[in-house]
Amino acid sequence: MERYHSRKIEGYWQEKWQETELYRSVVRPDQPKHYALTMLPYPSGDLHIGHWYAMAPSDCRARFMRMRGYNVLFPMGFDAFGLPAENAAIKRGIHPHVWTLQNVEKMREQLRSMGAMFDWEREAVSCLPGYYKWSQWFFLKFYEKGLAYRKRSPVDFCPQCNTTLAREQVWGEDRHCERCSTPVVKKELDQWFFRITDYAEELLDFSKIDWPERVVTMQKNWIGKSEGAEVIFQLETGDELKVFTTRPDTLWGATFMVLAPEHPLVEKITTEPHRDTVREYRRQAERQTEIERLAADKKKTGVFTGAYAINPVNSERIPVWVADYVMMGYGTGAIMAVPAHDERDLAFARTYDLPVLEVIKPMEGVTADGELFIGLEDGVMVNSGPFSGLPAPEGREKVIAWLEETGRGKRAVNYRLRDWLISRQRYWGAPIPVVYCPSCGVVPVPYEDLPVLLPEDAEFLPTGESPLKHHKEFLHTTCPKCHGPAERETDTMDTFICSSWYQYAYLSPYHEGPLPFAQEEAAYWLPVDQYTGGVEHACMHLIYTRFFTKVMRDLGLVNFDEPMLSLRNQGIILGEDSEKMSKSRGNVIAPDELVERYGADTVRAYLMFGWRWELGGPWDSKGIEGVYRFLHRVWDLLLAPVPGSGEEGDPPAEAIKALRRKVHQTIKKATDDLTEFSFNTYIAALMELSNLMAKVKKDLYQTPAWTEAAESFVLLLAPACPHLAEELWARLGREYSVHNQAWPVWDKELAAEETVEIVIQVNGKIKDRVMIPADAGEDEVREIALEREVIKELLGGKPPRKVIYVKGRLMNILP
Repeated sequence: MERYHSRKIEGYWQEKWQETELYRSVVRPDQPKHYALTMLPYPSGDLHIGHWYAMAPSDCRARFMRMRGYNVLFPMGFDAFGLPAENAAIKRGIHPHVWTLQNVEKMREQLRSMGAMFDWEREAVSCLPGYYKWSQWFFLKFYEKGLAYRKRSPVDFCPQCNTTLAREQVWGEDRHCERCSTPVVKKELDQWFFRITDYAEELLDFSKIDWPERVVTMQKNWIGKSEGAEVIFQLETGDELKVFTTRPDTLWGATFMVLAPEHPLVEKITTEPHRDTVREYRRQAERQTEIERLAADKKKTGVFTGAYAINPVNSERIPVWVADYVMMGYGTGAIMAVPAHDERDLAFARTYDLPVLEVIKPMEGVTADGELFIGLEDGVMVNSGPFSGLPAPEGREKVIAWLEETGRGKRAVNYRLRDWLISRQRYWGAPIPVVYCPSCGVVPVPYEDLPVLLPEDAEFLPTGESPLKHHKEFLHTTCPKCHGPAERETDTMDTFICSSWYQYAYLSPYHEGPLPFAQEEAAYWLPVDQYTGGVEHACMHLIYTRFFTKVMRDLGLVNFDEPMLSLRNQGIILGEDSEKMSKSRGNVIAPDELVERYGADTVRAYLMFGWRWELGGPWDSKGIEGVYRFLHRVWDLLLAPVPGSGEEGDPPAEAIKALRRKVHQTIKKATDDLTEFSFNTYIAALMELSNLMAKVKKDLYQTPAWTEAAESFVLLLAPACPHLAEELWARLGREYSVHNQAWPVWDKELAAEETVEIVIQVNGKIKDRVMIPADAGEDEVREIALEREVIKELLGGKPPRKVIYVKGRLMNILP
């Protein structure tokens, strides 16, 4: 018999699938649809094992849904713009366009080797003009709707990558660039923003989607909703100073005000004797990173402006200071300092000998943890005028009402979320479709002139300014309004714009019509039913794509609120040393080498069997060897003949019954597991079934029970090992293709166990086990248990005081 030759089989079937367009997804109105999507890769040049771990199990799930009768769309593309591609091109001295498209070609072949059911007719590559034309189209729509705006502002800037970063791209307590880990600095630039904060409240509503609780929590924390009051402090200069506070019940304890050094009122309100000192302090603050300014162990510094504010609740005159621990990017850039109940304010007050007034006392019976009740949420208001004696939570509500009645403030909600900074001073991105005219000002490029093409001959080495500024043919243009000389915007868009709508691009890639995608495709396929990918995208891509979809809804492009109804995250595959894979550690697992050695089906099956998919874990070379041997055993099990079979009389009835029971139990198990993304237990169930089949093969080979088992096994194997299943199906004489067959259905009666094992406990401790009929009632189980010799001994001939029975599992006897 021919041996299992994975590479030969896989190459043959991949060609056959392509020739027959087996995975071509077209609209079928009479069939239920399932849009399955896994996160598209950056074209870095090599498909790594992390890509396989995300994609192969996702492909398995999509195949399962196809076999269950759904018309499945499972597309793939490349997120080809952005810093990773540009930095790699700079390092290698090759143009990003050339380097990126070479990598796309290489990775496309690597993805094909996986044997996934990607519909390659729907491939979308974000750096091609036919794609980024529509990214620019979306920019113009956002601009028309007032959601895109330009302002000069301090931004996070990576000195290594020489570009600005969105807040979501600054990571860690040391505030480093997500790409190169360099600490970021602040820089004042004219930048384009998307007004994502307009959708902050709606982004907190997850009621219409089934997403992991971890992702939901991360997004809620990132959006950071705080409820409280906006309070107006009058300055003696006549200006109003607005502050947001979650604790209006502590207003009577505000003994000074603090402004961020960047606050626009600082220069205006600072008195002449203090002007030089304040200006020098502001210069020093500009040179510090945000992490330096916010460090918990940093000594609190500040300078007095010479100005005073009037506390609106008691008319006290309180000094206004400037301090670097207050950031302009949070709240209003100004705080009321309540040193008795805030740790940072207390440290500042003690440094500069400012008053500390306690206005919250603990409830009776509560002991202070230290000399003051810092951050005390529940307590009693004191020294607070007419509100003294009120519990703090009640007082908060009454103070807000009083502020609104007297016009001194109002109830307010504050969000940690900031508008999305989309400008990048780099070459490799979609040009922002705007021109600047001396006469007309900011002028959007007309839709009919899209795309604004990225010039392929631009110098792309980073300088801190956009390389497009130095490309004269790109820079100098004509104003679409007055036709006079004008200049193009030379910043490019954040690559996350391209990936915020890519699921729509797959519907009709590089669409030629008036809208970004064909409406008949959208009406059938949208929204995405199942999305898979890494949890690390929770606060960037996964927020941005939700924002985009909500804007698209408001533009009338779609009629739903959320882009992906269900989301599941995979874990991370570590090196065999249990460390994160890296070339420097020498622990990188190369999937191409594994495919060459073991075949794609072995790699796929091991990635599903080795770990719980949502957790991941360290690679195990022995583990993949075990899966490799398993697939070889399956080949022999189903194809190797049994000499003399059928010559020894009727097959044993008990063996037939046991095999059929196991087949139907496995169908149920596989169905439940694949529904819930439990790939490891799904593969384990197939292994168990194969073990039983091997035991009974000699007796049952070529019987109807064996034929049912063999066909069911191949069908259950098909989503995980598509090539092997296709070959086995053909060799069993069945019609092409196994992937067009229906998923097997389990029979409840056939799957039922005849007997089950019951644990017998005495006082909660296991003392015996007994096999009982599966349909036995409680009285029958009780009788059997009490007749067991070990139980009789323990009871000493006395009847039990109480018996607790958990059906089909255990009986606990209390003497």
